[in-house]
Amino acid sequence: MTTLPQEILLAEPRGFCAGVDRAIEIVERALAKFGAPIYVRHEIVHNTYVVNDLKQKGAIFIEELADVPPGATLVFSAHGVSKAIQLEAEQRGFQIFDATCPLVTKVHVEVAKLHKEGYEFIMIGHRGHPEVEGTMGQLDSGIHLVEDVEDVDRIAPRQTTLLAVVTQTTLSVDDAAEITAAVKARFPMVRSPKMQDICYATQNRQDAVKVLSSQVDIVIVVGSPTSSNSNRLRELAAKLGTEAYMVDDASELQESWFAGMATVGLTAGASAPDVLVKQVIDRIKALGAVSVRKMDGIEETIKFPLPKGLKLDAQGELSAGQSTLHQ
Repeated sequence: MTTLPQEILLAEPRGFCAGVDRAIEIVERALAKFGAPIYVRHEIVHNTYVVNDLKQKGAIFIEELADVPPGATLVFSAHGVSKAIQLEAEQRGFQIFDATCPLVTKVHVEVAKLHKEGYEFIMIGHRGHPEVEGTMGQLDSGIHLVEDVEDVDRIAPRQTTLLAVVTQTTLSVDDAAEITAAVKARFPMVRSPKMQDICYATQNRQDAVKVLSSQVDIVIVVGSPTSSNSNRLRELAAKLGTEAYMVDDASELQESWFAGMATVGLTAGASAPDVLVKQVIDRIKALGAVSVRKMDGIEETIKFPLPKGLKLDAQGELSAGQSTLHQ
């Protein structure tokens, strides 16, 4: 007889981080204060459910600023934008709210500061990811992308005396450390960030998966295919030898995955709302799981302030039931 899942072990922490919470709230508050439509450049965060929920409330997601009508309200996504996009948006006269995660902004500020001192940069990240495009777009030149250890040998900075490393905030902590070591081996004088660029939430969720993987038979990660940090969680569990799958929602779960899997580990990327985790729990319970247990883990209390101009009056205040994303 095939064993059905008996227990679900929940990673702690999992799901929304402070940067994602802030970004979604910026769009929701802009909608409440100024009315629909609110234009958002790129997906506000990389999660299908979140984006569709905001679309239903009146957000319009665009990639090209030419698609935004004059005088409209525009929100930059949590991933950040290049200087060129910022300048174009200002020149087009939009009312702009910047939902860039403050931890991404920190990287941008560091790049600008060191660039003035004559530094070139090696950026560790994934080509084509909007955060990488935004960070590399802080400069016209002098920033070199490496995606893996092999790339380190290919780059050719103009000089090696003033060279600094920056990273995408949602990378695998272990992969980034390995690539950074290769950079240091080739460029011994390279400057590392004062504090690592990989964000606290990415680090915490990866640390939790390392603990979780050793205690379960299978790991399910709730996250969208475009979500870098969610993909890293699935990869990490698999690298540690535990069968692992990533699902956008409960409908993607396959019963065959759970055959012989007594204990199911469950986590969620930093852009995946808890409502999706609850639906996945219900589906796994329907397959036989009888108990849900939370792992011990770090409690995250960080909250980032909202941009000025989004304070709501008494009539515009978001009601407790209005958002389906923060539950």
